[in-house]
Amino acid sequence: MSSIKNIAHFSVHGYFDPEPVLGSTDTGGQVTYVLELSKQLANLDDIRVDIYTRQFEGRERIAPVNDRVRVVRLPCGPDRFIRKEDMFPHWDEYVDNVQAFLRDNRLHYEVLHGHYWDAGYVCMKLGARLRQPFFYTAHSLGAWKKEQMGGDPVEMERLFKFEERIHWENIVFRAAKAHTVTTHDGKETYKRLYGFETPDMDVIPPGVDVHRFRPLAPGEKERDLPTPGKYVFALSRIDSNKGHKELIRAFARTCASVPDAHLLIGGGSKAPKRHEIDVKNELVALIAELELGDRVQFTGYIHDQDLATYYRKAKAFVLPSKYEPFGMTTLEAMSCGTPVVATKFGGIRRNLQHEHDALLVDPSDESELAAAIECVLKDEKLATKLVANGLETIRARFSWESIAATTLEFYRRYV
Repeated sequence: MSSIKNIAHFSVHGYFDPEPVLGSTDTGGQVTYVLELSKQLANLDDIRVDIYTRQFEGRERIAPVNDRVRVVRLPCGPDRFIRKEDMFPHWDEYVDNVQAFLRDNRLHYEVLHGHYWDAGYVCMKLGARLRQPFFYTAHSLGAWKKEQMGGDPVEMERLFKFEERIHWENIVFRAAKAHTVTTHDGKETYKRLYGFETPDMDVIPPGVDVHRFRPLAPGEKERDLPTPGKYVFALSRIDSNKGHKELIRAFARTCASVPDAHLLIGGGSKAPKRHEIDVKNELVALIAELELGDRVQFTGYIHDQDLATYYRKAKAFVLPSKYEPFGMTTLEAMSCGTPVVATKFGGIRRNLQHEHDALLVDPSDESELAAAIECVLKDEKLATKLVANGLETIRARFSWESIAATTLEFYRRYV
């Protein structure tokens, strides 16, 4: 069996911190995935893990996560936040800086693993210089996002630079030693949209911290947070592709039959940038147009220590995204014992069973989404069934301990 003692993960865009500020622009589920996987890998077989990301806004270079995992930030381009779609001209500089850091600190890793296409590009270039193969996890695919987003093609290309991304994805796919994908759908999408398939691709889903996201123990008191008495909870970045408008319209349909229900929209940046502010303003205008008043509320950024409480106190959690490669918040809510209504599009549908451990719907169909929310709020027997089966699904298949062990065996097949 190959000896793996040092692993380098690359997640190079957005804000990456030992305690992540989720909801910041370009900072979402991928950060949680890489951080939790790294921590659990470090608990196996005396392994050390470094997570490489971009340094900007004067952030410290080395940020310890624990005594075996650290975040390494290296400069690349201007010392300010840049959208991931606008970073490509700077990635060759980043490769230079990583190579110099490895040389100056006499570092060697048995595993180089890139997350998302930009980090795949970095690992491809770095691996070629080091004469070392790399592993790759896409997390999302440019061609699929383009297909799902719709909108004006010229404007979408200007915003998301799909042509550039898809070009380099095709190259990175074929250069990687082996791949992991979080869902079977992702594996099929490689073939359908890129004409790419390989036997060296394993389906390894994201995990859940079942010690943090859990129901309350008997006698344990919940944290006191200012939440409505009965609320539906949604959590994501405040962005145009997260389905907030459809959710608000669907919730408006349920108000007559469930007059004491509220909708709580969680997430967002500590310091929102222009795009996030514009999207939220549109949502506020829609709430006013539908005369929902204070029935719909925004939490803003949620601190890590409060997140499980928001999940647990909710009567239902809803994932209404138009485009969602997986949807880790859904698993977190289930792990807390909260019934879930989720999009039936994307990776999550292969991991959950409709009317067994979740309700899976078309989120663009407002009547279907509204009916599912109403069922969970009004049918106590159904809600209890979804909670019990959801907890069993999480414990059996999605703890980070089991995901890390599977990933380490994946590495060992190739190193």
